[in-house]
Amino acid sequence: MAAESTRMDHTEFTNPNLEVLFSAEEIADRVKEMGARISRDYEGKDLVLVGVLKGSCVFLADLMRAIDLPLSIDFMSVSSYKDGTTSTGDVEIIKDLSNPIRDKDVLVVEDIIDTGLTLSRLLDILGSRGARSITLASFLDKPEPRIKTELRIEYTGFVVPNHFVVGYGLDAAGRYRNLPFIGIVKDPSMA
Repeated sequence: MAAESTRMDHTEFTNPNLEVLFSAEEIADRVKEMGARISRDYEGKDLVLVGVLKGSCVFLADLMRAIDLPLSIDFMSVSSYKDGTTSTGDVEIIKDLSNPIRDKDVLVVEDIIDTGLTLSRLLDILGSRGARSITLASFLDKPEPRIKTELRIEYTGFVVPNHFVVGYGLDAAGRYRNLPFIGIVKDPSMA
């Protein structure tokens, strides 16, 4: 008797509360395009990808493999949610960089940008550390709730409507980060 596979086939993942917005194939194609552009833009530079944890981990893993350049990676974890639900704009560093970025070309890699409050403050913090350049790559851009309108995203995967989305690193109460697609949560109270 053949052993049954316990691997979940994500292409058949069903949840009546999720609507697929971007498929795994669309994501893979877009990340390859972004990687090719970054490879051209950073040729001959000392590139450091700084992933903002936890949401950027899946995007960062795929993006760095799509960049055809020598590079290094580092991570930061920050929080601006004092009560857990509303951003204050005051950033607390939970995990700082492991290595200095002085005289490096830094590409901050984020999963999604909405209000821009936390990221704007994070860019200010990094800007004080002597990097040669700091630019921003975000897998998703959700411009509708943007407060920091001057925030410039150099590399964008997809622009999304003002809906609650999960998958490909984005979560709902810690779940759904493992989905290979981006889904809209139809009823956030049931996420």
